[in-house]
Amino acid sequence: MNLKNKKQLAIRTLKIGKERIIFLESRKDEIKEAITKQDIRDLITNGAIIIKEIKGRRKIQKRKRQRNSGSIKKKVNKRKQEYVKITRKLRAYGKEMLNQEKISKEELKDIRKKIKNRYFKSQANLKNYIGVLKK
Repeated sequence: MNLKNKKQLAIRTLKIGKERIIFLESRKDEIKEAITKQDIRDLITNGAIIIKEIKGRRKIQKRKRQRNSGSIKKKVNKRKQEYVKITRKLRAYGKEMLNQEKISKEELKDIRKKIKNRYFKSQANLKNYIGVLKK
């Protein structure tokens, strides 16, 4: 007795997986006669079709997350973003000083190397350094 179509009908009616639906062997004749979704619902209330419980992990037991070196991203990314911001700001300021002829090309080259090596922590620090260069 092939009840494949009846199982498909039960799946569509109940909106559950096919593994959860069990037809009782003794009442297969009744199941075979079911045509509509309402017939399937009636068979479930009568007990001809049984629905299994959902398998899987209990919701009560939460899974603990591992915090390895590979899962830590935020700090490095933030550090890089800060580096990019300060570097762009300092390079623009150095170029501006060159245009105003307050520093020479050689001094700008030296300042750019120091910017790359994170010698200056802020624009104020760079201004102070340029002020010392002039003296």
